[in-house]
Amino acid sequence: MTAISSRRDFLRRTGLITLAGSVGPTMSVLPAAAAGGSGYLDRATWDGWLAQFFTERKDGMPDQPNDDTATGKSGGLGWGASYLLAGFLRMYHAYGDTRYLDQLIESIDAVLSVRDSKRGVTDYRGRSLPAWRANHPYTVGAVDLRDADGRPTLQVRAGRVYSSTTSVTVMPGPEPHLFGLDVRHAQSGNRHVYSWLSMDPASPDYAVKRLYNDYPAVVLATALDLRETPAAAGVPAPGTYRMTSLPTIFAVHTGMITYPIAQFVRTVLTTPKLLARRHYRTKALEYLLAVRAAVAVHDAEYQLTERGEGTLIWLKGSPQQWDGSEQPINQTLGWGQTVSELARITGERTYRERTAAMTAMFRGQLALDATRGSYSWRYWPTFGTIHNGYAKTGSPDTDVSVYNPNLATPQRQVEDVSHAAISVEFAGAAYKAGLGLTKPEMERLTRTYTRNVATERDGFGATTFLRVNGTGTTDFGYAGQAPRWMQLAAWDPMVYEHSLAVFDAYQPTPENQGGVFGWMLGNLAYLQQYHRRHRV
Repeated sequence: MTAISSRRDFLRRTGLITLAGSVGPTMSVLPAAAAGGSGYLDRATWDGWLAQFFTERKDGMPDQPNDDTATGKSGGLGWGASYLLAGFLRMYHAYGDTRYLDQLIESIDAVLSVRDSKRGVTDYRGRSLPAWRANHPYTVGAVDLRDADGRPTLQVRAGRVYSSTTSVTVMPGPEPHLFGLDVRHAQSGNRHVYSWLSMDPASPDYAVKRLYNDYPAVVLATALDLRETPAAAGVPAPGTYRMTSLPTIFAVHTGMITYPIAQFVRTVLTTPKLLARRHYRTKALEYLLAVRAAVAVHDAEYQLTERGEGTLIWLKGSPQQWDGSEQPINQTLGWGQTVSELARITGERTYRERTAAMTAMFRGQLALDATRGSYSWRYWPTFGTIHNGYAKTGSPDTDVSVYNPNLATPQRQVEDVSHAAISVEFAGAAYKAGLGLTKPEMERLTRTYTRNVATERDGFGATTFLRVNGTGTTDFGYAGQAPRWMQLAAWDPMVYEHSLAVFDAYQPTPENQGGVFGWMLGNLAYLQQYHRRHRV
């Protein structure tokens, strides 16, 4: 990797600087040769990729539920369709063509039609809410075991993601009141056998107690007695049973999906020629109600730290790997993106206070590199239980987490460039709402990209490091997320120039990427919006 010492150094090496020593006035830099000979800054490229996206119907189609019912894997709306929605809006801002708004409305209507409350499906608590649940592979799971008469007796839980790959085999014991469990997590290859358990709460081999005491036992299993009284059911019946990844609604999915919808609302309400059109006005007001309802689903997760910083937690008992703990920084701020838009749209105190408090949380996580004048930060908030670790208390009632009662190894990894882009988007949105970081802080955040993230590979061209502190190598799957840092181009156009150079170096096409994905459309639209408007 070759370090980039300055924007001028980067422009000179990539041929973007003119002989006169300045960047050409049109900013038509690196007209990358995409499929069919058109450039990444060519509108026809985006339109062609869009048509192929809907033809292929890969993950992220706006009419597909966010859980695993359509493709066998959840998150398609949160990590796919959300970028498509953003892409439509960015293309409108780039070209002023309301055709993109009409396509956006059609896609938003599809997304709203598959909310849990519209489908009649529920989360792990049995609630059908106006948002989008997820499950496999992101959630933990459980299986309810029954006795020989079909009566519920014992729930076995696994504190691992990909829990739907977990099987639980009940083995008959040497005596009628004893049984064994063979728990296998196929995705990781881990297995643990629990020999001769009892359903007698007074026994030292009581299944609930044994699994708790043996935790983690590589499979991270715990158990819950499903009986109202010990006499209500017997031991689990022999057989092999498959776990289910339990459904829940991720705040970050809600934020990613609703953020471009909220941006559409604000665009219509602040653009007189759009507001004058009844269809757009009606849709904007309809969508505003939907966005507010979806965001409110997570009100119980929002908390203030002792320092008054806003963060989200996973509710204890929710099917998360570390339920009861603070959510990753990017997941809090992914939800915060929409909150900041609602603050701008409505001016309501709650949204404004929460946006400011989440900004304070992010500010508190930014570590300054005095030499580079840039920031880096962790994936998990440093004030949280996951960053610091926690131990079993001896009782699930007082433990931090139901599914993982002990975390002996603190999680302190530095944030990667893809997840970091969510936090950067929040920073840009909050700044525009007047509730964000200060201008000097935004300049330092921009240098995180230009001095930490951006780099070149000798003989190849522009790429990025994996992490925000300028470490780790990557491929286009991560480097291709560079345009998602475009909010920072307002402080240094090198963010745009380098992002475009990344696309030129890797030459992504639907053919060499295995198809068109939502993030490709969102990122390409970001490049074209900045190219056309010199702002986002």
